[in-house]
Amino acid sequence: MRLIVDWGDVFSFQDYGALVELLANSILAGAVLGIVGGLIGVFVMQRDLAFAVHGVSELSFAGAAAALLFGGSVVAGSIGGALVAAILIGILGAKARDRNSIVGVLMPFGLGLGILFLSLYEGRSANRFSLLTGQIVSVSNPDLGWLLGISIVVLLGLLLMWNPLRFDSLDPESAAARGVPTRFVSLAFMVLLGLIVAVSVHIIGALLVLALLVTPAAAAMRVTSGPVAVPLLAALFGFVSAVGGILLALAGTLPVSPYITTLSFLIYAVCWLVHRARARVRRVAP
Repeated sequence: MRLIVDWGDVFSFQDYGALVELLANSILAGAVLGIVGGLIGVFVMQRDLAFAVHGVSELSFAGAAAALLFGGSVVAGSIGGALVAAILIGILGAKARDRNSIVGVLMPFGLGLGILFLSLYEGRSANRFSLLTGQIVSVSNPDLGWLLGISIVVLLGLLLMWNPLRFDSLDPESAAARGVPTRFVSLAFMVLLGLIVAVSVHIIGALLVLALLVTPAAAAMRVTSGPVAVPLLAALFGFVSAVGGILLALAGTLPVSPYITTLSFLIYAVCWLVHRARARVRRVAP
């Protein structure tokens, strides 16, 4: 039995220009989130917080689901849930072992709470599904204002604390000895991470937010190690993943998240192959 794929059922570029114009808000939001997500992802990787990102996204999902159920702002609910998780992890999880334990507790709690709220919600099923997998048509003008405003706050916060944050991420003991307020830096970073996770949920969904906040930075670290090259390349990879995924989703029949995550994975796979090829060349070089 042969499986014949009719690509016309998967992609259709009819009226594509009109769709791009109609969903300009989503494309702009994806571009900003891809860039900021790539930048903050560098510190996520350096501080070993990839697991924490997923934990924050689950509480963000629970907050968004609660807002959907009670008729509030989904963006505000998402931000509230993410900040609660980020602050708890920042305060209670100073050590990696404690942090992983806290995240392990928060993840099932947030996911279970979110599913409970969604099961009680009697509105459109598309609204429930979009919290998990993303929805490109959900970025209205007010939502775009929230997204851009929060992304700017996160970007400014990163720029203001870039040097002490980088020092604390690479060598926390030396940073503390040199007078860097490591506890404040850690908590402030978790708040920024919570904010960007919350707004990312509206583009890619709570379950797959790692594709914007971890994978681009992980890919960049495979091919370079420079203090400037890594964040710039991570931001570029995040931008290509987010905007490219949205542009593909406009012509496709699937939710936006599979396109974004696939592009992000392909970028990482290419960078991994480049890393392996370089390592092989170094081994055989005289």
